Order: sequence, then structure tokens, then C-alpha cells
Amino acid sequence: MTSLLLLAAALLLLLFARRFRDDRRRFGNGVLLGLGALLLFAGFFLELDRFHRPVAQAVAGATGIAAVASATAVAGALVANGIRMVRTEGGRPANLLSLLAGLAILAVLPLVVVAARADQGPLRAAATAALLMSGYLSFLFLCFTGYAALYHRVTARRPVDFVVVLGAGLTNGSTVPPLLAARLLKALSLYRRQAARGKPPILVVSGGKGSDERVPEAEAMADYLARRGVPDEHVLQERASTNTGENLRFSRELMRRIRPDYRCAIVTNDFHTLRAGILARRAGVPGEAHGAPTAAYYRPSATLREFVAVLVSYPLTNLAACAVLAAAGARAGWHG
Repeated sequence: MTSLLLLAAALLLLLFARRFRDDRRRFGNGVLLGLGALLLFAGFFLELDRFHRPVAQAVAGATGIAAVASATAVAGALVANGIRMVRTEGGRPANLLSLLAGLAILAVLPLVVVAARADQGPLRAAATAALLMSGYLSFLFLCFTGYAALYHRVTARRPVDFVVVLGAGLTNGSTVPPLLAARLLKALSLYRRQAARGKPPILVVSGGKGSDERVPEAEAMADYLARRGVPDEHVLQERASTNTGENLRFSRELMRRIRPDYRCAIVTNDFHTLRAGILARRAGVPGEAHGAPTAAYYRPSATLREFVAVLVSYPLTNLAACAVLAAAGARAGWHG
């Protein structure tokens, strides 16, 4: 059994390495890496159990305690961050994600404890189903955050023809906020680094005019760059998009008209790089995403929002997996 687990882990990690080399912009890469690491841990644990059972039991107990303690600590941190997000950024649905995630974890943990002590089939069924679905979502979240961190750190630094800056909402209808300013400064750094080698790229600023904005985001972004010395001929405005997918598709058409065989870099914030890369691959945009720094308090909620968006982009797979796990958990708990 141990040999089979280790062999499966090796095959999964080799497949991950090949897919990562061919195209980094796939969430499936992170899942393969996570599955490979999980099977590798399981294989080593079984081998440890075979030779040193008391030590393996101690490791299993410590792992369980650490998992519960970590989940409780994460839940508390998410609730605290959610409260801060509401106070700082307002009560929009997107700003409630960390608060709701923390409360959901705090609801599942006592449900499992109570169900384990109670001899009630319906309660055990609900707890087991909730635990299995929580485990599935937690595994995917760890895959997402781990692979997003890896993707952010190994983005290729090759020469490009264009640097696409993804827009974000303006403050007071026309002012570039800190979140967007960080993207523009990152793009400016890439621009200056390549310009120093004699071939400055064109900066494509992408963003339309929202209902609460007086000017298109692209116009405000172009003005921001102009005040920092970027010549007008090195800035191209895409002024029609309303979301990341449109940012990339509309910018793609502008770049193709100028240079059909172009290469580009895509600039966004660090929490957004993996999903931007995934969307770029789907849109046929030949470029990797580069991340600008984000305020620490904003990152947990933003990361959860990105994770939910990635889950929603694979609806059938995730709905089917959750349905199967819920049914299996309910049956096992009822008859347990």
C-alpha cells in the first residue's frame, strides 16, 4: 500500500512539473501539486506506522490537534478581518467574505463535536456531510493559495511588447486609489527596466467608466503615468471593459492590431495574479501576470474572493464533487 501511494505521489508530481513547464496559468497545476503532496505525506505516515507505531500514533494525534487549533485560529482571524473590512471598506457583499468564512468554520467545528457525542442519526449525517464538504473546500483553498504564491514568485521576466495594467475602481469618480496606484507603479517599474535596455514596451491601461465614475479608469491611469514621465505615445488606452475578462479580451484586440505576434506582461495585485493568468490563458493572451503589493488587511478578503471566483469558473466539477461528498457523508453518518 505504501509503495502504491508513493508511486502515485511521484507520478502526480511529475505530471505537475510537466504541466507547470508547459503553461503555469492553470489551477489544475495547483491541484496536482496538492494531491501529490497529500499522497506523499500519507505514504510516509503509513511507512512510519509500519516501523514505529507509537510514534505514528503520536504524529496522528498531534496532527489532529494542530488541525483543530489552526482551524479555530484561522476562523477567529477571519472574523476579526471581516469586521475590519466592513468598518474600513463598507458592507458590500465582497467585503463580507472573510467574516462569513470565519463564522462558517466556527459553526462546523461545534457541530462535529456535538454529533460525535450524540447518538442521533440525522445530526451525525449533517455533521459528516458538512465535514467532508469542508475538507474538500479546505483542500482546494490550500491548493489555490499555495499555487498562487508559487505562481506569483516564479513569473518569467522576459522582454515584452506590451504591459497590460488591469483597472480597478476610482475614488471620488476620477482619482486613482492606492490599490490601482500599486499596479501602475509595478507596471512603471517593468516599463523602466525594459526601457533601460533600449526597447520600452507600450503600456496598455485597461478599464471603462463605471456608473459612479466621472472618467474611464483608463483615462485616469494614463494621466497618472503621464505625471510620472511616460510619453503619450507609450500609453494605449482600453476604455470599454467592465471586468477582468473584458480587460484581457479588449486589450488583446488592441495589441493584435499593432503587433499580431506580440508578447505581453499583465499587471494586477498580488492576490489576483493566478486568476488573471487563468483568464489570460482562456482569452488567448500570451502573457504572464505580475503582482503588485497589497495592504495586509485587504488581502484575506481579496484572496477569498479570488478563490470563490475560481471555484465558480468550474461549476459542474465542484457542484458534482460537493453533492457526492454530501451524500456519502450523510449516509455514513446516519448509519455510523
